[in-house]
Amino acid sequence: MQTEKIKFGTDGWRAIIAQDFTVYNVARVSQGLADWLNGRGKDASVVVGHDYRFGGAMFCEAVTKVLCANGIKVLLAQGPISTPMISFGVLKLNAQQGVVITASHNPPSYNGYKLKGAHGGPSSPADIAAVENLIPEEVTIPQEGLAHWEKAGLLEYVNLEDMYVSYLQEKFDFDALAKSPYKLAYDAMFGAGQNVIRRLLPNAVLLHCDNNPGFHGQAPEPLDKNLQELARTVASTPEIKIGLATDGDADRIGLYDEDGNFVDAHHIILLLIHYLHKYQGMNGKVAIAFSTTDRVKRMCEAYGLPIEITPIGFKYISEIMVNEDVLVGGEESGGIAVKGHIPERDGIYDGLVIYEYMTRSGKTLKQLCEEVYEVVGRFVYERNDLTIENSLKERIIKNAADNQYTQFGKYTFNRIETIDGIKYHLDNGGWVLLRASGTEPLLRVYAEGNSKEETLDILEDVKKTILA
Repeated sequence: MQTEKIKFGTDGWRAIIAQDFTVYNVARVSQGLADWLNGRGKDASVVVGHDYRFGGAMFCEAVTKVLCANGIKVLLAQGPISTPMISFGVLKLNAQQGVVITASHNPPSYNGYKLKGAHGGPSSPADIAAVENLIPEEVTIPQEGLAHWEKAGLLEYVNLEDMYVSYLQEKFDFDALAKSPYKLAYDAMFGAGQNVIRRLLPNAVLLHCDNNPGFHGQAPEPLDKNLQELARTVASTPEIKIGLATDGDADRIGLYDEDGNFVDAHHIILLLIHYLHKYQGMNGKVAIAFSTTDRVKRMCEAYGLPIEITPIGFKYISEIMVNEDVLVGGEESGGIAVKGHIPERDGIYDGLVIYEYMTRSGKTLKQLCEEVYEVVGRFVYERNDLTIENSLKERIIKNAADNQYTQFGKYTFNRIETIDGIKYHLDNGGWVLLRASGTEPLLRVYAEGNSKEETLDILEDVKKTILA
């Protein structure tokens, strides 16, 4: 039987359901995980769960059967859960590993397999590689049902949502948030954050908080283009002063200010650093992915905070957070972690911190962004995801690596960085990053300029240059 080699990307293994993401291949990955855990020479337990994507319960059953058959205890989540709930559960339940069946922000035709470490965040790159190398070409899926493994003492059901909600109630003053002058609107994008916000903020205006595995045909990624209903809701309702959105597994965040203007992850990272350091008196290193705005460096210099730039993939940031004192760790795609929480991206937690910031300061999100601009200056960021054939994608990246691009239309550059992708520092103070997606037929083009018009113009000139 010929089987494809399974490769983990920046955040887990993802593939199209029924094409490559099958029960059999999920069982193969789970056998590799079981062999890795058993090879470490101690009894292991694994927290397992899924989000609202198609087939989540079925795929979790395959994971559970394989792990239990290898003598590994499974703590199986009841109902759909978010990725942060799994990571928190691993830490809280003193488990050795977590498995989340989710494709995060990918289109609805995808599902995925994420690994979470005992520290309560993404497994380290070394551990992921070790599991990947142990994935067998063939596997036998146990025939015994879940009831058999529960009776054998190898399967226990856990309510991760209740655990997570109780934890958040300890971390935030929800009585004060309930009296906030700034009403919040929340778009779950049909994802795993929907019940948490419904329970914690009963006065919030809720959008897309129901079970829809097809996500209305749209990728559940919290980008401005995907959240126009939330933008209109905030802009047209005077009492709503903040719009919060999270992705399919609720680990990524997007925000809207009171005018319905999108507040991207770059601004959110800056807002969190500003609030935690200047208002809360907290210190620590800032760790950001290569695709994040250089304005973070500017703020860190202003506040005397150390900074480290990582390759793209939150697993690199999480590893730093486990080993060092980190104030904020974040990436352009909306995955951000903060001090005082688990070393994991968590869109709901981040959103609550910003909502707390607004409520305590008595300032709107727009006013808080103005505070940030006073420190780092104004900037506008945009990203263009080009759906192109893999051969063209690879040719563009090779051309960039071979220094074939000397300028992009009218925009010249003075410096190139290649930590992860190719980043061009423009003479106008902005930048451009070219990076191929590891999970989809996409070339991501990132750009920052001094205004929206300029940033969109940069993207257009880059597109014309690389597709010529």
